[in-house]
Amino acid sequence: MIRDTSAQDRTLSQQQPRSRRPLWLAGGAIAGVLTLGWLLSGWMGSSHSVSVERLRIAEVGRGLLVRDAAVNGRVVAAVSPTLYAPAGGTVTLKILAGDTVKRGDVMAVIDSPELQNELQREQATLAQLEAEVSRQRILAQKASLLAKREADDAEVTRLAALRDLQRAQRGFELGAIAEVEYLRAKDAMASADIRSKHAATAAGLETQDVGLALKTQQQMLERQRLLAANLERRVDELNVRAPVDGIIGTLSVADRAVVAPNTALMTVVDLSRLEVELEMPETYAKDLGLGMTAEVRVGSTDATGKISAISPEVVNNQVLARVRFDGEQPPGLRQNQRLTARVLFEEKPDVVKVARGPFVEAAGGRFAYVVEDGIAVRRPIKLGATSVGEVEILEGVQPGERIVIAGTDTFGDAERVSIND
Repeated sequence: MIRDTSAQDRTLSQQQPRSRRPLWLAGGAIAGVLTLGWLLSGWMGSSHSVSVERLRIAEVGRGLLVRDAAVNGRVVAAVSPTLYAPAGGTVTLKILAGDTVKRGDVMAVIDSPELQNELQREQATLAQLEAEVSRQRILAQKASLLAKREADDAEVTRLAALRDLQRAQRGFELGAIAEVEYLRAKDAMASADIRSKHAATAAGLETQDVGLALKTQQQMLERQRLLAANLERRVDELNVRAPVDGIIGTLSVADRAVVAPNTALMTVVDLSRLEVELEMPETYAKDLGLGMTAEVRVGSTDATGKISAISPEVVNNQVLARVRFDGEQPPGLRQNQRLTARVLFEEKPDVVKVARGPFVEAAGGRFAYVVEDGIAVRRPIKLGATSVGEVEILEGVQPGERIVIAGTDTFGDAERVSIND
């Protein structure tokens, strides 16, 4: 029989101390579970995650917002008159397209036999009227002299009758002549006096009559002179002259071509006075106004100007506006050169704003993703004025918050999206 070791065992009365290590482990486990739960709750609340490298995030701030718009334009001539044929005929060109001309240079000559013949006829009529006026002036002088002579003869007759009356009166008073002779002399005096007065009046009327006749002839002569002068001007316009200094832009007719009146011949471009024609989108039509400032980008420099004209109609969803440079125009501009410009509509101080991005056009600008603790949260917003680089936010966010301004096309309208570093 084999004995066991029970006889060797003995009971120990001293109690061992309790270890605290399990409590530390338990506390760490609880904290880990809470942290994991918080992370899991954020991950569970977002539909999916997006890398931050694929996004553009901007901070909302407060300050001055310059409301503007960036548009395209082209350089056009402020003065580019088109010349037309003043009469029908054969055109002889003196220049070629692209030639430089000075004001007053003859660029084309129109041969119009009809107009030349009409001028010669009117000039002949003018010469005839000038001779007629000279003749009428002589006739007026002769008529005046005849009337004056008759008036003078009547006056002499009156004076003679007056002397006869005076002699008859003295003879009658002395009894040398009969009363009948005295009365006869008195009647002769009265008759001579009447003839003298009538002759003087007739002389005055005759002078007025010949004067009016002469004036009528002079007015006809003046009318003919105006008609001849107008034809001379029209004949002189057959020599088509340059109205401004510039270059020949386009030729609408060929040399030795037969044209009708008012046919377009050519266009002269004044390169010393250029403007910029902007193609404004229709959405800015209500905001445009004369005198607005525009910044035109010419190469590496910027030039300022003012809107001087606005088209009254919309063509292809665009409104054309003309910009006139302030002061001297920039050097090196060319006709039809393409440029970019920035039109300044207004300045709004102390507004909540953020950098502009595709989020403005996404969802009609009614929502934005605000970054909160690594989560992009979809939040309704209300936008105000917009510019080329910034946009005003009226409601939805506050200064200091951050917004995803680009890259939201991958969010798929999710309410929450996790952003990974």
